[in-house]
Amino acid sequence: MAGHTPEFIAALQAKANLLRIHSIRTTTRAGSGHPTTCMSAADMVAGLFFHALRADVSNPRHPLNDRVIFSKGHAAPLLYAAWAEAGAFPIDHLDTLREFTSDLEGHPTPRFQWYGAATGSLGQGLSIAAGMALALKRDGLPSRVYCLLGDGETAEGAVWEAAAFASYYGLNNLIALVDINRQGQSQPTMLQHDLHTYQTRFEAFGWQTAVIDGHDMGAILHALDAAQTAERPFAILARTLKGKGASAVEDKEGWHGKPLPPDLAEQAIAELTPPEALQASAAQLRVLPPHEAYLPEPRAPQPPSLPTYTLGQEVATREAYGDALVALGNADPRIYAFDGDVKNSTFSEKFLKAHSDRFVECFIAEQHMAGAAVGAAECGKIPFASSFACFLTRAYDFIRMAAIGRANVKFCGSHAGVSIGEDGPSQMGLEDLAMFRAVPDSVVLYPSDAVSTVKLVAEAARHQGIVYIRTTRPKTPVLYGNDEAFPIGGCKIVRQSPHDVVTVVGAGITLHEALKAHQHLMQEGLAIRVIDLYSVKPLDAETLIRCAHETNGVIITVEDHYPEGGIGEAVAAAVNGHGIRVHRLAVREIPRSGKPDTLLEAYGINARAIAEAVRAVAQGAA
Repeated sequence: MAGHTPEFIAALQAKANLLRIHSIRTTTRAGSGHPTTCMSAADMVAGLFFHALRADVSNPRHPLNDRVIFSKGHAAPLLYAAWAEAGAFPIDHLDTLREFTSDLEGHPTPRFQWYGAATGSLGQGLSIAAGMALALKRDGLPSRVYCLLGDGETAEGAVWEAAAFASYYGLNNLIALVDINRQGQSQPTMLQHDLHTYQTRFEAFGWQTAVIDGHDMGAILHALDAAQTAERPFAILARTLKGKGASAVEDKEGWHGKPLPPDLAEQAIAELTPPEALQASAAQLRVLPPHEAYLPEPRAPQPPSLPTYTLGQEVATREAYGDALVALGNADPRIYAFDGDVKNSTFSEKFLKAHSDRFVECFIAEQHMAGAAVGAAECGKIPFASSFACFLTRAYDFIRMAAIGRANVKFCGSHAGVSIGEDGPSQMGLEDLAMFRAVPDSVVLYPSDAVSTVKLVAEAARHQGIVYIRTTRPKTPVLYGNDEAFPIGGCKIVRQSPHDVVTVVGAGITLHEALKAHQHLMQEGLAIRVIDLYSVKPLDAETLIRCAHETNGVIITVEDHYPEGGIGEAVAAAVNGHGIRVHRLAVREIPRSGKPDTLLEAYGINARAIAEAVRAVAQGAA
């Protein structure tokens, strides 16, 4: 690293002011943005990029690059300015900030190729960075992960979930730079410039810290140097001023998220412009090359040897999920399993026993689990994050942001619906299908037996993007032969005849109830078609429409889920405009504890309820 000579420090300070100028100029030009939050962190970012960071600027995907995450994603103009000054792209491209066709979005996403995630929903970046740091560490790579946080976002509990995780796993390759500028969006932050409390909190979570003046370049460099040899995660806690360097806005309230008007922008740029000699020195600054390390030849993934089952065998789909994870892990070293302290219920514990080096226990911190999985995915892993379906709801913002970042993460929600039984409504995932269906470009899978489960888990691993797999607590009989295929976007017609009076669509536990109803109704001389909608999104609209037209134009859907956003609404939307009536059976009130069979009966989604609905439709058709 360059020495801390007065000339080097002066050049870095000039570079920091150039970053400020870019942030002011581009946001004023765009007519929107957050220049003042960029200005408070500009000194730290200049020191980071041109003293500590090691990366091949021409190759954003170099495996030995250090990673940079801006958890305070509204400082995106500063991020872009730093990469531009580093030579990643021409400076004049900064003028496209926030334009529709530009990769320089208002908050960063991977459309900007030097960035590996979507951030800007505050409190998420440290989890993503920790997931990256863990993946790099487990691969034995020397790369470090730098995460810029704002002080206001430390009010988010997810920050401290990530801090605890990083300490537990000894992530000394993770460095947080906390920009403590004391100004929130609507008022000063809780702690303002109480750096002692910030230090006490981070150290209580097991971090090493450096408390500095965030506008003292020498202090910044010393802190970054100390972070390189840290034995634990390292937090640089920097006292800064929002709008630093522009006298009209410096440390003043009311400037969050507001570009400077042209006259104030011109004044600020004049105040910040370095002398020509310093500009020339700043232009000589370079990002250090990547770390030198041996990169082993990656082991090529092999086709998995999936477990097999016998027809009629009683196996819970959640257990088959664990079997599938082990098989995938045997075949593909990129498969990782993330857990929220429910591995003995989701059966991801099977993966732990087989591949402990690729299992990550996140404890009871589901939102952090989702963020860490995103970070691991950015490092080339294929993470499966498992919890109860109901607990994934608390991670929804992380999941939403993962989709915006096009993260390749798979989620599994077990213990779905009233069929879990006596644990009661707080433990029953009854909103999860709606939640994941609303995620853009997501895939939602709902297997009904062990064979479909292992096949769909394998399909999820092959698919690029967000996948949700819904598993069931009770054991259910195996319905399919081991050679059956379950492509994403398909469905299975499991019962049919030329005399079917209605099509019944189920998935998971309700498919088995539909099959019971089929058996009962056959004894009455009523035939029904039964469809296993194992792929809820995307779904096989063509098959549904054809079957409905062959069965009096009627579909009955039955689901262990609330009616809003579930299977019934998915089917109704798919067949809309084709003259098909859809009758929806679903859980229509907040349930209570009870035996699974009692609850399926009470909420009208068991075989008897299906049979009654079929009889009513048949009478109407007659």
